Amino acid sequence: MPDLVVWYPLRLTTPVKQHVFGGQALAGRLGRTGLPEGRVAETWEVSDVDGEGATVAEGPLAGRSLRGLMADHADGLLGHRPHGPHFPLLTKFVDAARPLPVHLHADDATGRRLEGAPNGKTEAWHVLDAKAGATALVGTRPGVDRARLRQALLAQDFDSVLRRLPVRAGQTVYVPGGTLHGFGPGTLVYEIEQTSDIQQHAMPWRMEDGAPLDERERTANIERLLEEWRPDPRPQFQPGLSLAHGDAVTSTFLCAGPYFALERWTAGAGARLTRGFATAQVLSNVGAPVTVAAGGWTGQLDPARTLLLPAALGEVWVDGPADVLFGYVPDLETDVRAPLAAAGHGAAAIAALGEGLG
Repeated sequence: MPDLVVWYPLRLTTPVKQHVFGGQALAGRLGRTGLPEGRVAETWEVSDVDGEGATVAEGPLAGRSLRGLMADHADGLLGHRPHGPHFPLLTKFVDAARPLPVHLHADDATGRRLEGAPNGKTEAWHVLDAKAGATALVGTRPGVDRARLRQALLAQDFDSVLRRLPVRAGQTVYVPGGTLHGFGPGTLVYEIEQTSDIQQHAMPWRMEDGAPLDERERTANIERLLEEWRPDPRPQFQPGLSLAHGDAVTSTFLCAGPYFALERWTAGAGARLTRGFATAQVLSNVGAPVTVAAGGWTGQLDPARTLLLPAALGEVWVDGPADVLFGYVPDLETDVRAPLAAAGHGAAAIAALGEGLG
C-alpha cells in the first residue's frame, strides 16, 4: 500500500540533559536559543530512545511520535533500507565543560546478552570546539588485561590503562561499542550513535548531579563494565575526506560504518548546496542560520538546531553561506566507498573512517 503521508522536513522535540559535566557552550559558542538556565550538557536532537523519544513539533504531523511514525510509515522515513522497530539514529550536541565520566556502551552482542537490549551503542564524536590542550580517553593501552584494568578503575588511575589523545576542532573519532572512553573538559562535540541509552561507568559519582555512589554500587558498576569491555578497539581521530561540488560547495566524510555515516557540508555566500538521498537524513546546523528547502517546504534552520528529512523527500537544498551536518544510515559501498574512491581517496584512508570499509 502506498505511503499517503505528505512528508516535509520535521522539527522534533529535543530532550535537554543538565548533567553535572555541562556548561553554556551550546548558547555561547553555537548560538542556540531556548535553553534552560544553568548548565546544559546534552541536547538530544533526534531520539527514539525508550522514555526519551521525540515528537514532531510543528506542521501536519505535529504531536506524532517518532516511534509511531516508524511503526506506521517506516518506508517513508527510511526508504527501502533494512531497519528494526526504532528509528536507528540518536544524535546529540554534547558540551563537556567538565570531564565526562569514564564509561562504555556495550556492543550489539553484549547488549543483547547482558542488557536485554535490541542492540548496543557504537558512536562517533565530531569535535566542534576544543580548548587548547583538550584531550580524550579512547580505548585501553596495549597489554592491559582485565585484572589490571579493574585495579586502575577502582583507584581512578585512568591514565595508566587508557589512551589519552589530543582533541582538535574539526576532527572526528569513531568509537565501537565496548570501548572505554571519555572526553572533556573544554570540549564541544556533535555525537551520532545507535539508538540506545545503555552504558556502564567507572566513576564514584552520578553523572546527573554529581552525588556520590556508595562503594558497593560503584564496585558493581565496574564489574558490569568489565563484562562489557572490549580490549581491542583503539580508535584514532581523523580529519575526514573531502569532495568538491563545484567552486563553493564542499562535503567532508567525517566517519562511516554499518550503523551511521556523518558528513559536513559547507557552501559559500550565494551558493546553493544540493543533496539527494535515499534514506532519512539528520540535518544539523553548526553555523549561522540557513534557509532549507525540500518537498515544497521552505524554512529557516537556526544555529545548533536540527531537521529530520524523511527519505520520501529525496532531495534538499540549503542556501549558503552554510555549515551543516548530515547523518544517516549508509549503504557503505554506494554512499561512501564509491564516491570517495572516484574522487581519488585511497583504500586505507577510506577504511580509517570507521568500520566495514576495509
